[in-house]
Parts: sequence; C-alpha cells; structure tokens
Amino acid sequence: MSAARKTVRRAQAGTTEAPWVRWTLTAIALLFMLLFLVLPLAAVATEALRKGVSAYLEALQEPDAWSAIRLTLLTAAVAVPLNLVFGIAAAWAIAKFEFRGKALLTTLVDLPFAVSPVVAGLIYVLVFGAQGWLGPWLAAHDIKIIFAVPGIILATVFVTFPFIARELIPLMQAQGTDEEQAAIVLGATGWQTFWRVTLPNIKWGLIYGVILCNARAMGEFGAVSVVSGHIRGQTNTMPLHVEVLYNEYQSVAAFAVASLLAILALVTLVIKSFIEWRHEREMKAIAELPPERPTPAAAS
Repeated sequence: MSAARKTVRRAQAGTTEAPWVRWTLTAIALLFMLLFLVLPLAAVATEALRKGVSAYLEALQEPDAWSAIRLTLLTAAVAVPLNLVFGIAAAWAIAKFEFRGKALLTTLVDLPFAVSPVVAGLIYVLVFGAQGWLGPWLAAHDIKIIFAVPGIILATVFVTFPFIARELIPLMQAQGTDEEQAAIVLGATGWQTFWRVTLPNIKWGLIYGVILCNARAMGEFGAVSVVSGHIRGQTNTMPLHVEVLYNEYQSVAAFAVASLLAILALVTLVIKSFIEWRHEREMKAIAELPPERPTPAAAS
C-alpha cells in the first residue's frame, strides 16, 4: 500500500498517527483501568467473601450496618431533591437571564469543587456547633444539627449541589432562548414554557446530573465525617461505618459494606451509560429525519 493511500485511510479514521501509536495508547488506557479500577473492585469483592457468603450476609444484616444504610439512603433522598430544585433554578437564571451578580453566582456554584469537604464540615461546625455562632440559640431551643442527621444532610447538600447545575448550565446556554421566546409570544405562561419547552430539552442532562449527585451523596466521607460525631447506629453513614469496622480490624464486615457501596457505584455507571445511549439514539433519530418541505400554500 502506498504512503499516500495510508495517509488517506488514517485521515478517514480521524487520525494521522501510525497504527502502533493507537494500539499503544489503547493498551496504556486499558492497563490503567485494570490497575486502578478493576483490581481494586476485585479485591473488595474477594475480601468481602473471604469467609463465605454467610459471613458476608451477616455483616450486612448487623444492626449498625442497617442503620448506616438507612441513613445513607435518607441523606441522598433529601439532598438530591434539594439540589435538583437549586440546580434547575441556578441554571435557568445563569443561562437565560442577564443580571448583576451573575458572575458571582456562577463562581459560587463552583465553590464546593474548590473547597475541601473537610473544610466544609468545619464551617458547619463553626456555624452550628455548641461553641459556634448559632450554637447557644440552637441549644436553648433544643435543636440539634451538628452530630445529628440534619448536619449530615446539610454537609451533603453543600458538597453535592454543583453537580446538577453544572450539567444544565452549558446545555441551556447552548440551546439559547429562541424556543422559550416563541412559546411566550404564542401565549404560553412561564410554567407552561418551562414544562413543555425547557424541561423536555434538558431532560437527559437533568437525569445525568441527578445520577452523579446521588452517587456523590451516598459516597461522601470528608464533610460528613466532621459533622457526624461517628455515633454508631445513629450518625454513621456507609462510608463512615466502613472506616469504623476497618479500624476495629473487622475486615470482612468492612469490605462487605464497601462492596455494597461499590455495587451502588456500578449500578450508577450502568444507568449513566444507558442514559447516554438513549440520548445518542434520540439525537441520531432526530438527525435522520427528512427536512420538512414547504406546502404549496406556504410556497406561494
């Protein structure tokens, strides 16, 4: 095969590099995934089942483990809907309107990405702790936030609130405001415009953001560790319960709970991949639609 023909074939494939370069990069990527993703997951499963299935199930049925599972699910069930409302509102405001403070709001959305989760937890302790700014007032009214479930939820909300907004902002900016303006001109109200125009256009990005937010909410450790107090059976989420069991040399129980977290992560990835596949399939179907031809009356 001539050099010119090889160049043409490489250009058609989207690259001008030699085949060995492509195979080398692919091998490096696969090796990296094997070492840092597949092997750790396999190690977790192996250690969790090291003493048999009965020991594995017994570790998951232990009361403290059930309490940690329930608290993790409760935290995600509260944090994700709150972030859903905030994410849609923030993305709508940033992408659809011009106002003073827009750049500041965009920066604040990214704040949890820049601040360490441990620092976020310490901030909540400073505000709501017994010696904090609002601590005496909360104690006088018998309201517990730090070392209680409300503090865990607040810390989780803070850490996870950028995920949905950050998925929606670029999507809404790319779509523009033409369709919303057309709906309003035709007499639609604000809510009708949102439910019938905006929401269908952002549904895939919204679902994707919710999945990422839920995964982070269930796996959060740093901020929750600071505000929880590590009270067994009360304020330990699944990641905290894994740490407690491992520090007590209950390795099988620790890896059993960790395997449950890993299973939830894998399920999240499967759902994410399915949604991406559905979205690509829908976009491909739209792209393959024949262009509309003008009717004779419209042409005249």
